[in-house]
Amino acid sequence: MRTISKQGGGGHHLSLAHKNPPQNGRQATSRWSSYSYKDRLLNSLLDEQFFLCCYSEIRADSLKLNNHIEHVQPKSSYPLRTFDYQNLAASALDSENDLKAFKFQAQEVFGGHAKHSEYDQSLFISCHQADCARYFAYLSDGRVVPAQALNNADGDKASYTIKTLNLNSPFLVTERRNWWEELEQFFLQHQADGWSIEHLAYVDIIPTDNKLSQFFTLTRQFFGRIAEQVLQQHAPELV
Repeated sequence: MRTISKQGGGGHHLSLAHKNPPQNGRQATSRWSSYSYKDRLLNSLLDEQFFLCCYSEIRADSLKLNNHIEHVQPKSSYPLRTFDYQNLAASALDSENDLKAFKFQAQEVFGGHAKHSEYDQSLFISCHQADCARYFAYLSDGRVVPAQALNNADGDKASYTIKTLNLNSPFLVTERRNWWEELEQFFLQHQADGWSIEHLAYVDIIPTDNKLSQFFTLTRQFFGRIAEQVLQQHAPELV
């Protein structure tokens, strides 16, 4: 999970709706259902997220999947934040197409659609937290686990968030493992041929047309110090 830096307020229509927010879960569901500017809003969210899912960091467009607008604090429990741009993010899998495709594989569903209304403010790690990436470590077998250096309290937060979002969905584990193996293959080839590892890292962690490659945080961890040097030089806003 990488930190999302919020940009702007989501546009005039969202700001207008937020001035008179819903007062309970029923109103939140009704008013959000009838909000007719979701497509424009989703595009704004994806743009500020460099087109990565806010939780899993997949590129839905590259996998022929879609995205939905996620309420980090669920609108059923936090109706006042239904139209609060600071509470919104783009999460992979839409309701109309992707969930139907995953219908008979419920254990595969991840992100906001796995989370539903589950949310413990004292435990959940938000993609809007400045330090959210430090809680997670990525393994070569495709799993994400709590980072080793965490104390018990922070480890509990990481475990709760991984479970709530189903970040070890078999689908995600397979995609991450494939990505790790691809990185490793290119890394070893570059080493053997004397090619620039810095250039390889640049290709994988610097945005192209404002789009990042999938699994940015995993890739950053994979390249370690080299990634930090490349980011500092070419994209310090992502550090």
